[in-house]
Amino acid sequence: MRISKVERRTKETDISLEINLDGRGIYDISSGIGFFNHMMELFSKHSLIDMKLNVKGDLEVDCHHSIEDAGIVLGQAIKEALGDKKSIRRYGSFTVPMDEALATVDLDLSSRPYLVFNAEFSKSMAGDMDVETVEEFMMAVCANAGITMHINVPYGSNNHHMIEGIYKAFARALRIAVSFDDRVEGVPSTKGIL
Repeated sequence: MRISKVERRTKETDISLEINLDGRGIYDISSGIGFFNHMMELFSKHSLIDMKLNVKGDLEVDCHHSIEDAGIVLGQAIKEALGDKKSIRRYGSFTVPMDEALATVDLDLSSRPYLVFNAEFSKSMAGDMDVETVEEFMMAVCANAGITMHINVPYGSNNHHMIEGIYKAFARALRIAVSFDDRVEGVPSTKGIL
């Protein structure tokens, strides 16, 4: 089983996370941020990654530290759970139509962190969550898991739909990338390592 447990404690946040990459999408999420809970629940459900996430942060300031640090912890947990990356598919791409919005995520578990983020939101908030934290969360995941990820939302008018499409597309693309291909011997790279 590819499982990991990561804890992070700072003066701003106290976070614990347990994941199982080979799960069924069972989740227990508590962050104090309703919209972010919703995004992480659907991320777990669509990635099939079992997840137990508890975030306590300085919400009296805003939600930025909590969400960015949750991204750091998720990235670290993914990296740890993947181990040597032998026989994984490595790449994943998925497009989610979410009513009037379209979101596409293409990613590579390359150990080279990089994020391209093309999405423009019309409001500063989605529920109780700052929309700018969507990019911050994804950047933190990429930096700590070693993922190259391109996120594109070419159109959409409802911020909730656009963000939900991003999280669902990320979940589905990651589900593909971490899955095993029994024809791959070793790691899927001519370098011999990822």
